[in-house]
Amino acid sequence: MKNTLARWLDSDVGHSFRTSPMAIVAALIAFVCVFCSVFAGWVAPHNPFDLATLNLGDARLPPAWMPEGRGTYPLGTDDQGRDILSALIYGARISLVVGVASVVLSVVVGVSFGLLAGFKGGWIDAVLMRLCDVMLSFPAILVALLIAGVGRALFPNAHESLAFGVLILSISLTGWVQYARTVRGSTLVERNKEYVQAARVTGVAPLRIMRKHVLPNVMGPVLVLATIQVATAIITEATLSFLGVGAPPTSPSLGTLIRVGNDYLFSGEWWITVFPGAMLVLIALSVNLLGDWLRDALNPRLR
Repeated sequence: MKNTLARWLDSDVGHSFRTSPMAIVAALIAFVCVFCSVFAGWVAPHNPFDLATLNLGDARLPPAWMPEGRGTYPLGTDDQGRDILSALIYGARISLVVGVASVVLSVVVGVSFGLLAGFKGGWIDAVLMRLCDVMLSFPAILVALLIAGVGRALFPNAHESLAFGVLILSISLTGWVQYARTVRGSTLVERNKEYVQAARVTGVAPLRIMRKHVLPNVMGPVLVLATIQVATAIITEATLSFLGVGAPPTSPSLGTLIRVGNDYLFSGEWWITVFPGAMLVLIALSVNLLGDWLRDALNPRLR
């Protein structure tokens, strides 16, 4: 493990990371958010979803540094007496899981279609690219909103896992197009190179050529795009949850917390909305900064 880390730090990407203060800060912020989300049960001071521990008498308490605040609730409480800090940690976990899962699904679908379209060409390429054009003609948030709304209408009493599955699927169906078009363009270049022609001449199966030879050489742009799309997926999930068709109310994400606090924003309880919004911005900004750094680090023209 130490040798692997040492080799990575000595590589071009590792050197770029060590010499980029912005990338280091963004990585630290992202690591803290992910660590707290994964180990929320140990990190969070309270369990905001344990109804037995909630006290309505503690509802809408201000942050600890304000006159009426309490030290047991550092960032205050919401309208149900839930600790805002604990709700942020648990809510960020839901947002991160949905965002990462939807991006993984989008990458699998988009890369598969892009490889197939670019390598095979012909009518397969034409059909898949026209499908991409159709998907791009609709606003992404509108498609996700439609699919999530239809899914919740068809399964009104569904289990939480099914509700999250519909949410992930709705975000993925609007995100795979960019990967497909990116991989198709790179595959059109790679399929005419000498190593691919040599593999064809020696009788290697087309599927093996795509998987073993072409795919590793087109994954650079995909990794950069996937990193940036994680932030977009998290914001899309928060938007859907804010509109009421995202995460179920029993497992609120950052978007749900913002929606709840929006009712109290102009009555003086600003912390119920501001802190979840700040958490969402912090996560999205750190991931975007990492994506920008990775794009520059993998660009050979900038080395």
